[in-house]
Amino acid sequence: MAFTLPELGYAYNALEPHIDARTMEIHHTKHHAAYTTNLNNAIAGTDLEGKSILDILTHLDMNNMPVRNNGGGYFNHNLFWEILHPENKGRLSGALADAINEAFGSKEQFMEKFSAAAMSRFGSGWAWLCVHPGGKVDICSTPNQDVPVMPGVGCGGTPIMGLDVWEHAYYLNYQNRRADYVNAFWNVLNWNVVEKKYEAALK
Repeated sequence: MAFTLPELGYAYNALEPHIDARTMEIHHTKHHAAYTTNLNNAIAGTDLEGKSILDILTHLDMNNMPVRNNGGGYFNHNLFWEILHPENKGRLSGALADAINEAFGSKEQFMEKFSAAAMSRFGSGWAWLCVHPGGKVDICSTPNQDVPVMPGVGCGGTPIMGLDVWEHAYYLNYQNRRADYVNAFWNVLNWNVVEKKYEAALK
């Protein structure tokens, strides 16, 4: 079956004032929709057709740029919409809190380092929180639509939280003020989903 554009699960204006409705609508219906369509076109009639997106990306020929860019864009945005919520759902707790405290010292230090990864990504890309076998977590960033699970990206681990720092994710509202957008992200983060993703990555 072809990949489909997922529903957000909340209205385009639900994340305001932190992420504006027009940005959300364009981001979802134009950018993510284009990645979805182009991915389906890129895998049609190939041995990748019918495979899961995770399987495709994990075993990807990195020279296959149509699948690399559009498959990455499809996967990354699916995760991004999942971890956003109008009410800043939940709080950092449980095993994920323990792992973050062990790796970074505290939630506050984690947030600082994650924000720094998002700010230091030159041009377009993503900042990630990833889980490694055994439960250890770390922070990294990738260019463009690359995903930590792709071969040789140098990031590694299973991504459970990602922040889109492409200009299309924030420019209408924040212009060149990426720092303001990164700070706003923490107000709409769904910790409950991130924690569930952490638990799932350990299975």
